[in-house]
Amino acid sequence: MPCSSDGVRWRKSSYSGGSGNCVEFALARPGQILVRDSKIPGGAVLSFPAAALTAFLTVVVQEENPPA
Repeated sequence: MPCSSDGVRWRKSSYSGGSGNCVEFALARPGQILVRDSKIPGGAVLSFPAAALTAFLTVVVQEENPPA
């Protein structure tokens, strides 16, 4: 479902450092997360259901930190 990014508060991870290679996240409405490239704030914005993005990030973290 299309979602406007007008008037949302964009946030960047505190882990992003100063490299400039970051993504930013914003809450568009309850249950809907927007994602954009921080280097191109006027560029494309992706919209994800919060549950789907949470599931994706959970798998990424598990893959990066496998159990010993």
